[in-house]
Amino acid sequence: MDKMLLLLFLGLAAEICSGLDNGLARTPPMGWLSWERFRCETDCTTFPDSCISEKLYMAMADKMVELNLKAYGYEYVNIDDCWPAKERDPETGKLVADPDRFPSGISALADYMHARGLKLGIYEDFGVQTCAKYPGSEFYMEIDANTFAEWKVDMVKFDGCNSDPNDSPYGYPTMQFYMNKTGHPMLYSCEWPLYESKKTDYALIRKTCNTWRNSHDVQDTWDSVLSIIDFYGDDNQNFSAYTGPGGWADPDMLVVGDFGLSYYQQKAQFGMWAMFSAPLLMSVDLRTISQEALAILQNRNVIAINQDPLGVPAKRLDLQLPNSISVWTKPLADGSTAVAFYQEGNSGRPTLVSTTLATIGLASGNGYNVTEVFDGKGMGTFKPSSPFKVLVDPNGILLLKAKPM
Repeated sequence: MDKMLLLLFLGLAAEICSGLDNGLARTPPMGWLSWERFRCETDCTTFPDSCISEKLYMAMADKMVELNLKAYGYEYVNIDDCWPAKERDPETGKLVADPDRFPSGISALADYMHARGLKLGIYEDFGVQTCAKYPGSEFYMEIDANTFAEWKVDMVKFDGCNSDPNDSPYGYPTMQFYMNKTGHPMLYSCEWPLYESKKTDYALIRKTCNTWRNSHDVQDTWDSVLSIIDFYGDDNQNFSAYTGPGGWADPDMLVVGDFGLSYYQQKAQFGMWAMFSAPLLMSVDLRTISQEALAILQNRNVIAINQDPLGVPAKRLDLQLPNSISVWTKPLADGSTAVAFYQEGNSGRPTLVSTTLATIGLASGNGYNVTEVFDGKGMGTFKPSSPFKVLVDPNGILLLKAKPM
C-alpha cells in the first residue's frame, strides 16, 4: 500500500473531520453476527438453511422480530465473511454479492431489515483479500465505502487478514474518512488491535472506530471465554481507559445458546460482557435457541448494566480469593456500582466468599442496598464494614448492584 497516498488522505480527513464523530454507538451496539455459529459455509445445496445467504439473514431477522429482541436493544443483523462473489465487477471495480446465494442483492437485504425496524451490517477486510480469500478493500476503500452507503448498510466490520500490520494506522483511518465522506451513517467496527505488530495506539483507534477487537476470535468453548475474560482483566496498555460512549473495546461475539457452554457458563459470559461495556452481538441459531438461553439474552437487568450511559468498563480488583474467584466493579450513572464475583474454575460446589463492601471499594458511610441482578432479588442493606457473605457457583457469576443509601 502507498503510505504517502494514505497520509495525504489522512491530512485531508483531518481538515474535514476531527475524529470519528458519527454520532453512533453512544452505548454498546447490540445485535446478531453470523460468524461463530455459521462460519463460511457456502454449500447451499447440502446446507440450504445454514449457508451464508440472504435466506439465512432474512430468517434471523424474522426470528429477531418474532422473539421481540429489538425491544431489548438488539437491532443489527450482521453479515460476516464469504458473502461476495470471488471477483469484483470488472467495469466498476465494485464488490458484487454472490449471485447464487444473494440473488436479490445487498441493497434489497438492507431494505428487508429496515422494514422490520432492524439494521444491516456487512463485512470487509483492510487487506488485499478477506480471511476466507474473498476480495479485500486494499486499493478500493473509497469505492467500497460508497458502495456500502449506496446499499444503505448500517455497520461495517473491517477485518485485517492479508494486510501489512504496519499499514493499520493509515488504512483504518482512511476507510473511516471515506465512510464519513459518504454522508450515510455507518457504525465502524475495526479488527485493528488484533493485528498490531507493535504497541497499540488506542487513542488513534478510539478516534477512528466505534468498536475495536482486542483479542482472538471467540470459540464455543469455556476455555476461549475464560481467556478473553482474563485478557480484559489484565488490561494490557490500559485499553479500558479508551472505552466509553461512541467507542467500545469488543471481546467478540456471545456464544450463549450454542453448543459449548453450560447454563452457568452462558450466564457468566453474558454477565461479564455486560460488565465490560462490550458490544452484545449474538452468534446463535435463533430458530432453535432454547428458552433457557433466550431468557439469559433477554435479561433486562443485565442489559441495563451493559447499556449504562456512563459507559465505564469494569475493573478486576487485586484480591486474593479462593477457588480462582475474582471480583470486578463497574460504576453506573445513577451512582450505584455493579459488582461481579466470577469463578473461572470448577470447585465442585459453590464457594463461600466472606468479605466486606469496603474491601471491594464501596465505602459510602450510609451503606448500600444490594440486589442480585439476574433475578432482581434484594439481598438486604449493608454497611461498608459489615460482614458480606456470598456463594459463587463453579464456572459462574454472581452479579450484584449496590446502590448507596
